[in-house]
Amino acid sequence: MSDPTNQLAREGKNMGHTQSRTERWHHYWDKKSRSYDREMRFFERFLFADSRDWACSQASGDVLEVAVGTGLNLDAYPPGIGLTGIDLSEQMLAIASTRAAELERDVELRQGDAQALPFADAAFDTVVCTFGLCAIPDIDAALDEMVRVLRPGGRLILVDHVASSSRIARGVQRAIEVITIPMASEHFRRRPLTNVKQRAFEIERVERFKLGLVERVVARKTHVSISNRTAKRG
Repeated sequence: MSDPTNQLAREGKNMGHTQSRTERWHHYWDKKSRSYDREMRFFERFLFADSRDWACSQASGDVLEVAVGTGLNLDAYPPGIGLTGIDLSEQMLAIASTRAAELERDVELRQGDAQALPFADAAFDTVVCTFGLCAIPDIDAALDEMVRVLRPGGRLILVDHVASSSRIARGVQRAIEVITIPMASEHFRRRPLTNVKQRAFEIERVERFKLGLVERVVARKTHVSISNRTAKRG
């Protein structure tokens, strides 16, 4: 029989380790805000192409952007939408706020965790996440939250760098992750489409290019809840 005292000590140690790791990642992205725009512009020129315009132009109604970052997407959204953006990093959000003012874009910016969104169920018509799921520690928790806050029939629009279709490129990605996952929780071999297919979504559109390194997904939330689908599988 295990000692309850030892078990509590182990749980406390694990919680402390998780908190320390989260704080380290938070600090990393706050610091990264200084160079983020410059680095992303480089990748957009040579790798991501028109992905931001592609994603944001399809948003409608009440829109939530998860991992809004420095607000690089703000000028890509169509007029007439209600826009809310959330990000973990206060420094990123400060830059986004300045950008929104310069663009005269009406947006509500919130600091928060994509894995526990501070919004009511079925609050949005569209959820957008560009180059964000790669750095969210628990991708499944984040997607479950996106399902929750979307209205039935609402659209999920994702763009991210993903596991390449080239074996050689995947080897390079694996080597990079040895550094990036502990440092910033940044993953290069995820494939969000796989996780989306496990949830209450109907896939409407998928595009993949640049050796399969970039994938763009549009999915529509069905009227079947996650719990119902799980029950049916059981």
